[in-house]
Amino acid sequence: MQLTHIRKITGTLELLSGLHIGGGNTEMHIGGTDNPVIKNPVTNQPYIPGSSLKGKMRSLLEWRAGVVGLTNGKPLGFQHIRQLEGAQQDQGKVLLKLFGGAPEGDPDESLLREIGPTRLAFWDCNLDPAWVAEMDKRNLLLTEQKTENQIDRIAGVAEHPRNTERVPAGARFEFQLTLKVHGEEDLLEELLVGFKLLELTGLGGSGSRGYGKLRFTGLSLQGEDLQTRLDQLSLE
Repeated sequence: MQLTHIRKITGTLELLSGLHIGGGNTEMHIGGTDNPVIKNPVTNQPYIPGSSLKGKMRSLLEWRAGVVGLTNGKPLGFQHIRQLEGAQQDQGKVLLKLFGGAPEGDPDESLLREIGPTRLAFWDCNLDPAWVAEMDKRNLLLTEQKTENQIDRIAGVAEHPRNTERVPAGARFEFQLTLKVHGEEDLLEELLVGFKLLELTGLGGSGSRGYGKLRFTGLSLQGEDLQTRLDQLSLE
């Protein structure tokens, strides 16, 4: 196995609805929110952690491959591959190549050599400076507060109001990741499926309430158009 290329994929991640990825703030300030988004500690601007993208994409692809029941909700690992057969086993190997996995118990040395190192490296997504400048010019904040209530079905009144901080719809983030290529392998198609699944389902918390809907724009593979392939991809 030989590393032949490291390909960089870049583009823009645009929000179609408000996004909430929690920041775990332990302090509550008067007039503030009790559910803040994660922010860069230097710039204080919201960002999308690469780990959030990787985790959601991996989970979606594992659901699509039909292996979540086998793993009892845990990420697919080397120990699960021998329990798969045929096309499903091939799919499992592709997922391990893309996202990696820690060998457990008595690992199969031949499988370890076949899979090799993790191919994908996700980067944190910072806000597009042009969008930040646009918001600043319009005297708008980079986040919004959304108040949600629980409705008492009998009394018909709102209870337990909670303020949630979100990055608003229309926000743009700089997206990039790297894909290591070993030999003549081609794992790009599976990666595009992951992008499409993210567009169809969303990112972050409260997705069932409409949060975190997104789309990719301007995707390119080192200058080569990738957006057209994504737009034309059908999962049927």
